[in-house]
Amino acid sequence: MFDIDRWQEIFETIRKNKLRTFLTGISVASGIFILVILLGFGQGMQNGIKKEFERDATNRIWVWTEVTTKEYKGLNPGRRIRLKNEDYNEIATTYADELEYKSDVFRVRGGNVNYKDEFVSYRVIGVRGNYQQIENQKMVLGRYINDADTDSKNKVIVISSKIQKELLKNVENPLEEYLQLSGINFKIIGVYTDPGGDREEDNFYIPITTAQRIFNGGDRVNNLAFTLKPQKSFDEALAISDQFTEEIKQQLKQSHTVSPDDNSAINTFNAMDEAKRYYTLTSNIAFFFWFVGICTIIAGVVGVSNIMLIIVKERTKEIGIRKALGAKPWAIIWMIMQESIFVTTVAGFAGLISSMALLEVVGPNIKVDYVLNPSVNFSMAISMVIILIVAGALAGFIPAWRAANIQPVKALSHE
Repeated sequence: MFDIDRWQEIFETIRKNKLRTFLTGISVASGIFILVILLGFGQGMQNGIKKEFERDATNRIWVWTEVTTKEYKGLNPGRRIRLKNEDYNEIATTYADELEYKSDVFRVRGGNVNYKDEFVSYRVIGVRGNYQQIENQKMVLGRYINDADTDSKNKVIVISSKIQKELLKNVENPLEEYLQLSGINFKIIGVYTDPGGDREEDNFYIPITTAQRIFNGGDRVNNLAFTLKPQKSFDEALAISDQFTEEIKQQLKQSHTVSPDDNSAINTFNAMDEAKRYYTLTSNIAFFFWFVGICTIIAGVVGVSNIMLIIVKERTKEIGIRKALGAKPWAIIWMIMQESIFVTTVAGFAGLISSMALLEVVGPNIKVDYVLNPSVNFSMAISMVIILIVAGALAGFIPAWRAANIQPVKALSHE
């Protein structure tokens, strides 16, 4: 039930001790402010890392080769290992049930690309149709390379939206146009965009079989790219991807007569391992932010508790009179706690609102690597409110309990 006399008494006490109440409120408000800002930046780091991983499939596995570093079965170190079509076919067949997307990659060297009198020097890469999903590319116009293109060695090409703007500036429908690669006409069949940005759009894509045939690739490939089928949990997906990566490394080492303990000749990149490292790092940083923020709040709560102890001491005679007139212990406890909760909640809300307003204004404008739009969501704000109420209650309970146990006779004789 609302007691206007009780609230008038609280406001009167605050007016008598304006500076003390203000400084106490500042300590609580700063604690909440710091906590929300830290949590906001923790969320910003998670957003930034998530954005980085959007450039490619999160579960991508990439394979490439270099030179051997150890002698094995009479073969000297320093041999350059070259992947071939049969390596891709063998892995694709053996792990057909585990693979989601797959493609071998052939990089064309020295291929000049021109449209009429315009020339560009971007990379030309031979791939299969699944490469679109592996690189997380989206089609803006037309289609991507498909199985029919690779089977028939079609002279078709997919360009990026960036290349379209630079090379086909005034062309309304690029799907009706042809580009020349080293003097050979290739029909444009699609325009893609990549979430990784302009740097990821510096590539032309043609069927890998066409690239190998026209540009003297033979049966050589530069890289193998795979993604595995999704699993129920991140840990399960990580375990399966690590096992797959290790198995194909050993398989390729056997196929190319490489020492089992040579860690240089066959190389793999597992995006799941990178994701685990980043997410573990952000989790640890978030834990640290929570720890620092809560410690700051505790410092503010301790300050409130000390102030309430001083208030109890100042009002000892008043409390004795109340008890002598029949006031119950819980009435005394609630009287003290109500003031503590009020001061803590008002100061806490001030810190909460100011910090969220700062994140709302400044957050979208922050341009820092791996930090994107730092913010605190609604559920987190509700959690802050609950923390405030609990903190205010705890700050006032001990002084209130002490006040409730004061003997009326001793209180009335207190100076």
